[in-house]
Amino acid sequence: MRHRHKLTKLGRNTNQRQALFRQLVNSLIIHEKITTTIAKAKVLAGLMDKLMTQAKKDTLAARRQLLAFLSYKPAVHKLVDILAPRTKTRTSGFTKLVRVGTRRGDNAMLAQIEFIDKEIKKEVKKPEVKK
Repeated sequence: MRHRHKLTKLGRNTNQRQALFRQLVNSLIIHEKITTTIAKAKVLAGLMDKLMTQAKKDTLAARRQLLAFLSYKPAVHKLVDILAPRTKTRTSGFTKLVRVGTRRGDNAMLAQIEFIDKEIKKEVKKPEVKK
């Protein structure tokens, strides 16, 4: 029985859907901000929570499980080494959705998905030169 087991299929079969989300997650990790349709962004947010929780374990087994899903080593390294330590106090809600507007071609609603905890760049003060 499928009671209370909802899955957003997005008009794709299983293999196409998995490939789509694998590429969206890779892009989100590498660029830290992407624009996509609202339906894809909502599913991506839940998927990113699961992957970030796995990455926060920071074990070899966790890295291998992430690599099995993402299949792109630089994305796994960035997720485990850079993004996960930024969010060590959070338990969920690692991403936020911002509605952007509609796409010109098909009038689809677009959303920008990005990580909540951005890296804060520190301003470097230049030493004053006395004359």
